[in-house]
Amino acid sequence: MSGRPGGVRVARVAAAVVLAGELALAACLAAGVRPPGWVPAGAEALVLAVLLLEAWVLRSLYAAARARGAGRRAALRAAVQEAVPVAVRRLVLHELRALVSLGRWVRRGTHGVRPGDLAAAYTGPQTAMMYGLLFVMVVETVGLAFLVPWPVVHRAVLVLDLYGVVLVLALHAACVTRPHVVHPDGSLRIRYGALFDLVVPQDAVASVRVDRRYPEGRLVTLSEDGVLDLIVGSQTSVTLELNRPLPFTRPLGATGKARTVRFHADDPRALVGALRQTRGAAESPPDPERSGVRIVAKREDVRKRSSTS
Repeated sequence: MSGRPGGVRVARVAAAVVLAGELALAACLAAGVRPPGWVPAGAEALVLAVLLLEAWVLRSLYAAARARGAGRRAALRAAVQEAVPVAVRRLVLHELRALVSLGRWVRRGTHGVRPGDLAAAYTGPQTAMMYGLLFVMVVETVGLAFLVPWPVVHRAVLVLDLYGVVLVLALHAACVTRPHVVHPDGSLRIRYGALFDLVVPQDAVASVRVDRRYPEGRLVTLSEDGVLDLIVGSQTSVTLELNRPLPFTRPLGATGKARTVRFHADDPRALVGALRQTRGAAESPPDPERSGVRIVAKREDVRKRSSTS
């Protein structure tokens, strides 16, 4: 850290502060806690200020790398890695993916769901809270538009409020368009919007059952005995036992290993039934006796047809 320019140090500290604020806001939304309407706007104002600082620092680092003879892509990559911590890069990527999900939501599309897959929604416990928060934020935006008398402050507050509304809507859209997915091969994809994505292979599943719980904690919580809780609206409804530890990545890049995964699905019985059905079909080998009977029957049918002709 001492060898970095002062601007880089300030940018990294500011990014860490923004990261803490964004995490607190995301945790409140995922847990069903409705913060005051000015909180998302204030958080996005801080994000905007830090982004401007990061842009200035990135420009300086990019110019220095280019002066050393690096190519454009290499210089940009080096500048981003130097100025922006990994956790902040992942958080920005999550926000971009959430914004892209808005367009997919308008088109009624889904991400990662192919023909033959079962898509399992999980937004039920948080939908009312999200729309309630959006209503409060819209009312606050309209109110501040009439109350703030200074034109410059008025425009800045309006832009930040509108971006806060869009961001909350994008978070919900990402959850709607990125459901859990049961694939025909028996594998399971567990997700929460653009923040969490875990693929469980068919051979890693020991058992699955409907199990409604109301745990306390953050969106992604891992206990000491390897139980991973992916909490939506303060609840989970499916428990997945694994026959081996499975690695996963937290929203900000930290990794862990889970032996049991508890997550929520709006229709847990349908998800559990589909997963058990695909596992049963994959585990049951073909019966050679039945196959032999079919072959003999086909041969007899061919002989009868040839004799009649």
